[in-house]
This record gives sequence, C-alpha cells and structure tokens, in this order.
Amino acid sequence: MLHRRPLLLAGLATLLASVTPALAETFPDRPVRLIVPFPPGGSADPIGRILAASMEKDLGQAVVVENRSGAGGVIGTDAVAKAAPDGYTVGLVGVGSMTVAQNLLPDVPYKAVRDLAPVALVVGVPQLLVASKASKLNDLPALLKKARAEPGRLTFASSGNGNSPHLAMASLALHTGMELIHVPYRGVAPAITDLLAGRVDLMFADLPALIGPVRDKAMTALALGSAEPSPLLPGVPTLEQAGVTGVDVENWYGVVAPAGTPPERVAKIQQAILGALQEPAARERLTQLGVRIIGADAGTFADHLRRETEKWVELIHAAKITVE
Repeated sequence: MLHRRPLLLAGLATLLASVTPALAETFPDRPVRLIVPFPPGGSADPIGRILAASMEKDLGQAVVVENRSGAGGVIGTDAVAKAAPDGYTVGLVGVGSMTVAQNLLPDVPYKAVRDLAPVALVVGVPQLLVASKASKLNDLPALLKKARAEPGRLTFASSGNGNSPHLAMASLALHTGMELIHVPYRGVAPAITDLLAGRVDLMFADLPALIGPVRDKAMTALALGSAEPSPLLPGVPTLEQAGVTGVDVENWYGVVAPAGTPPERVAKIQQAILGALQEPAARERLTQLGVRIIGADAGTFADHLRRETEKWVELIHAAKITVE
C-alpha cells in the first residue's frame, strides 16, 4: 500500500487536470444577466437588448436584461460591482457611473477601477442638443443670444446629476459663457416629458432617445455634440459647424464585470460582445438608433476609461460643478 499511494495520488492529479479544462469549457451553463442601470425610454435599454439578443448565439445561453435604475446609473452599476464574480452578471455602463460619479456624487458605494473589470467598449452615442417648442429657440446662435441677454433664466433638463447630458450642457455653458439652471430628473424619459410640455427649455440627451420627437417636430434640434453630423438628422449641424469649438460631448456605453471574474470568462463574454457587433442584423439595428459602433476589447476599454475620467474630472473642476 505504501508503494501504491504515490501512484494513486499521481493518478488523481492527472484526473483533476483533465477535468478542470472540461469544466471551464462549460461556461456559461445557465443564463447570463446583463444589468442596464437605466429605465426603459433612453438609449441604454435598446442598446442593451440588441446586444443581449445577439450575444446569446455565441454563448449558447439566454442573456437576460435587467433594468436597475436610479442615481444616474449608480444603483445598477453598484449591483454589478457587488455581484458574484463568476461571469454570470455583467453590466452596461456609460460616462456617468464609470468616470464621473465617484468624483462628483457623495457616498458612491463602489470604486470603478477597484470593483469593476472592463470587458468591451460597445458604442459611441452622439449627444443631441434640443429646445422645447415653448422656448421658441430655433438654432444655436439664437440660444447663445438669449442666454447671454438673460443669464440664469433658461433651464435645462438632464437624466440625472453627473450623467453625460448634465456634463454636456455644463461643457457647452463653460465654453460659451452661458448661465443656465439645471433641473435633474430620474432618467431621460421624465426629462423628455417635461421638455415636451414646455416646463424646461433645453436638454442634451443621447440621439436615440430624442430622434423620434425631433422627427415629429415636437421639439427643435439645435446641434449635435459629435464630431460628425448624423445621417439620421440631415440639416442638423454639429456644435463646431454651428460655431462652437472645443466641446466634445459624445456619450458611450461599454460592458463591465465584477472585479475578480476569471479572465477566461471575461474573455468569453468579450468574444460574444465583439461577435454580436459584427452581426449584420445587430449592426443594422444599432445604426438605425444613430449610434457609432466601436467594438473594442477590454484593454482598449480600460485605456478609454482612464482618458475619459481625466477629461470629465477636469471639466468638473473648471466649471465648478457640485451636487447638493
């Protein structure tokens, strides 16, 4: 028996070595949850659902979208950060919850760099500046003229403190000397509702959320915050074309996982995302939303997050943005 023991141990080690890779290959063996930290009605929700549907083909499992809204994306992003790091929970995140919140909002319960692992950068989303019909503002020069003549009178809505629409308007105001009143909402849908009703004058928001009412002539498109005009809105200029330079306010969405998720599982999810973004049907649906398809890997996304954090933190300090 003493002679057999080393042989038995060696055999057991060989068996375990052969089983471990087999187990790894079974991921995922149940549905994957994609948390979207915003309610339906904005652009994050349809982007998440298009992505989830296409990822299922590569993963061989359902990808279930769960909307966990609140605090400008912080609540849902925190749910991702606190989920089990097993690859079965990932989250769609944007500018606010990943690069701004912890530098602007009090008591954010996670640290993006420490608690979340980049998986893939998915899309860039043009921000569109619109005005209510009640404001009678028809273009950007008219807005600048009125804002300078009546400082502190015009109001602008946002989908929440520290979100990209808030920062986009803060950046525009800083570059043009406008003094505006910020009215934050819990998501883009109620902000749009009040803009349509004329309760607020202006707002920036993701193009997909605003293109419908703009086409219906229920609100007026003044300018796009992207570098290029959108083929979906012919005749609407970029901020630079309208005479304002140096304002870069494109939003973006990427996917993250809880820190500590096994690298091979992160790689599997990344592969499914990048594959989904190459699928013709998914690309067509995303293009119809008005987004710019990026499809970058985890390393590129990590570099992007560092640059974006530096850019927006600099704006927060320069514009003296605070949240009470």
